[in-house]
Amino acid sequence: MATNVERDEATGTETTGHEWDGIKELNTPLPKWWVWVFYATIVWSIAYWIAMPAWPTGGSGTDDYTKGVLGYSQRNVVAEQLTEARTKQAQYIDAIAAADLEQIAADDELLRFSLAGGAAAFGDNCAACHGSGAQGFKGYPNLNDDAWIWGGTLEDIHTTLLYGIRWDEFDDTRFNDMPAYGDGILTPEEIDLVADYVLSLSGQAELSDAQFKEAAEIYAIQCAACHGDEGEGITELGAPNLRDSIWLYGGDKADIVETITHSRAGVMPGWVDRLDPVTIKQLAVYVHSLGGGQ
Repeated sequence: MATNVERDEATGTETTGHEWDGIKELNTPLPKWWVWVFYATIVWSIAYWIAMPAWPTGGSGTDDYTKGVLGYSQRNVVAEQLTEARTKQAQYIDAIAAADLEQIAADDELLRFSLAGGAAAFGDNCAACHGSGAQGFKGYPNLNDDAWIWGGTLEDIHTTLLYGIRWDEFDDTRFNDMPAYGDGILTPEEIDLVADYVLSLSGQAELSDAQFKEAAEIYAIQCAACHGDEGEGITELGAPNLRDSIWLYGGDKADIVETITHSRAGVMPGWVDRLDPVTIKQLAVYVHSLGGGQ
């Protein structure tokens, strides 16, 4: 049965019968070259399926797929590349394992290798708390400045990395507790006065002579044993410097009152049982290099 074929008056091309808002769709055939390229891709895909790994075979293992007649495996290529990389790295890893931290820092090649490895390990293990740029956050120290609560030498940083801060799993962890002075040791008025005294040490508050004298007496009795007579801090005790305007938990009046009242007890894990010794050395060298190493 014959059907009427509608053709576009301007081009003579058949229409598909689709029309929208007065616009009719033309049934324009694809260019021949495009059609032949499409057919070629089909042929190519069949040849690829035969020659290369292509189809899963239904199993759950990593080798449950068609291998292809060429026997190519990207997994094997990656494994070979990793083996080659480990072989090249082995000389540096062995050298770092045998050297102390000062020797690593003094050797240009070992230093470059350690900085690269330390940066990678930092991103994997430390950035979640200290930030990708080691800038720190409230409650998590900035590792780029020169304020080190437990010391900033290579050995100090290495020890902190090994055993952590207040990490109960290790006897050698860095440990010291600040009393919660709000638990009956000082009155709220005395805590408020000491907070102003602490702020005055860095020039952020002024006290009258009478207030300063009273606050200094309280400080000498309650705080100087750890923070030093002048508020300079004692790294062996993990007591921060109160004169440098660098505050781990915030440096405004409310934050300092909160710290004095309830204390702080930040925890950092020790990595001695989580990372290998070479990686920990690389981390120590990297952190020391960030700008605040002592």
